[in-house]
Amino acid sequence: RLGRHLRDFRPDLVHLDEEPYNLATFHGMVLARRAGARTLWFSWQNLLRRYPPPFSLFERYCLHRADGAIVGSHTAAEVWRAKGYKGPLAVIPQFGVDPHRFAPGPGREGDRPFTVGFAGRLVEEKGVDLLLRAAAGLPGVQVAILGSGPLRSRLERLAADLGLSERVSFLGTFPSTQMPAFYRRLDALVLPSRSRPNWVEQFGRVLVEAMACGVPVVGAESGEIPHVVGEAGLLFPEEDWEALRERLSRLMTDAELRADLARRGRERVLAHYTQARVAEETVSFYRRVLAS
Repeated sequence: RLGRHLRDFRPDLVHLDEEPYNLATFHGMVLARRAGARTLWFSWQNLLRRYPPPFSLFERYCLHRADGAIVGSHTAAEVWRAKGYKGPLAVIPQFGVDPHRFAPGPGREGDRPFTVGFAGRLVEEKGVDLLLRAAAGLPGVQVAILGSGPLRSRLERLAADLGLSERVSFLGTFPSTQMPAFYRRLDALVLPSRSRPNWVEQFGRVLVEAMACGVPVVGAESGEIPHVVGEAGLLFPEEDWEALRERLSRLMTDAELRADLARRGRERVLAHYTQARVAEETVSFYRRVLAS
């Protein structure tokens, strides 16, 4: 049926939004090529993995037959070049934000405690324990943790052991429509991810959303985080909660730094990470593939 639709529609290009080792990618590429269309695939894979047959055969076909490829991160680009893909390739993360919804709030209330936030899964690789240990040495700092996961009880116990029970709020999950309001209540957002043998931070969408809202961000030097943040935020070495504490202390005491990072973060999102910008870059790459 898909082949019939492709023959009837006669597209110039088919964008296969699946990994190259996937049966759906292989199947779609075979049918698209039969219909005379150019093809490209998309990948988030940022770890060098090898697959057994038949997946290795699907992957080999897609690497050698595709007319282009889009990846979500610079590390993913390195993986696919290492695997032998030699065609046109663009790094275009598929996470764009609406800059009108994710926009700065009215400004900080002077008498409010300095509030640091985290949003994401409560799992080991997200490093929330590092944020708690960093906050323990910053008197008066409030921590807002949004998300759910298997480590919630353990993290609540750690917060109690560190004497943070009155300063840490575990908020559970929010609908996406409430995320801008969550970011606007923060003075900083932290993404303290830690790499694991089977996982490395692929992007860090919350960084982009927070920057769009004019919130300074602090990220671990994990996976794609340094590329996302660029010069618009602060970074610290993975696992180093003392370095994270130092970065947060700087933000607490330096209002000029906070304002500068808020401005640069918003500007970086407008330049690279809005929905419109992601769409423009994708269409530009389509044209490049069709012209090749």
